[in-house]
Amino acid sequence: MENQNEQQLNIELTEEVADGAYANLAIITHSPSEFVLDFVNVMPGLPKARVKSRIILAPQHAKRLMKALIDNVKKYESAHGTIQDGEPVSVPLNFGGPTAQA
Repeated sequence: MENQNEQQLNIELTEEVADGAYANLAIITHSPSEFVLDFVNVMPGLPKARVKSRIILAPQHAKRLMKALIDNVKKYESAHGTIQDGEPVSVPLNFGGPTAQA
């Protein structure tokens, strides 16, 4: 029996957002109160790259995102095989946004 008190969330996806934005680099920084995820499209041979999207999350939501990504990568790899890590990318530490803390 379905819980009648359970509320459903209606999520709208506009055409503009549905097109997505390609990114091949994610830069993650944080402060005590937020995580900032910058998604960048780096083109080979070009010295400059532009942030395509910035997402700001509360620490609790960042942890939920991490767990969801771990779960989805495991599911992907069980269906399609191990994802090979690419070469490490060097990013300047003063990129912008809050300074990362360890």
